[in-house]
Amino acid sequence: MGSLCRSTDQRAEGLPVTAHRALPVVRLRVPTHEDAIAWHRVFDDPDVMEFHGGASAELSVYEELTARQRKHDAEHGFCFWTMLDEDDEVLGFTGAQPWPHATWGPVGEIEIGWRLGRRHWGRGYATAAALVTLERVRAAGVPSVVAMVDARNERSVGVTRRIGMELEERYELPDGRKGMRFRSRF
Repeated sequence: MGSLCRSTDQRAEGLPVTAHRALPVVRLRVPTHEDAIAWHRVFDDPDVMEFHGGASAELSVYEELTARQRKHDAEHGFCFWTMLDEDDEVLGFTGAQPWPHATWGPVGEIEIGWRLGRRHWGRGYATAAALVTLERVRAAGVPSVVAMVDARNERSVGVTRRIGMELEERYELPDGRKGMRFRSRF
């Protein structure tokens, strides 16, 4: 199932509107097995992985992740979807999933997240896709979502603000890095 989002759609849905420019069109789809290869390729960049462990992940990590996301979509009606542009080029992913860690963080919460290939940064794709994600999780009956962001990741902090999330807490990650938890309630 695909979904298109344009800046004018945001007003109709009562969602925040990014000032200063129109958002690009994005389409989201449940990740396919082939998307594991695309994610591996798009994220094979130290800049992309700076706040996700620093190094590129093996293909098997993305194979497991895309399989888990297909399961989440079947069970919950949402997941980390593959993000595509108007030409069906894979840009990265965005979406929501149950918080994956059992020993730290917002256990039992739904987490919203995004990751884009480096050449797609700064164009509004993450904001446009995150707005679609908020719309979909709200429609699925989720009362709120959290975004767990490395405090140094100014780009992701900016996305949370553009989509109307509020800073809820600053915390320290198990590895000593500083993090920020943002929340959106519906």
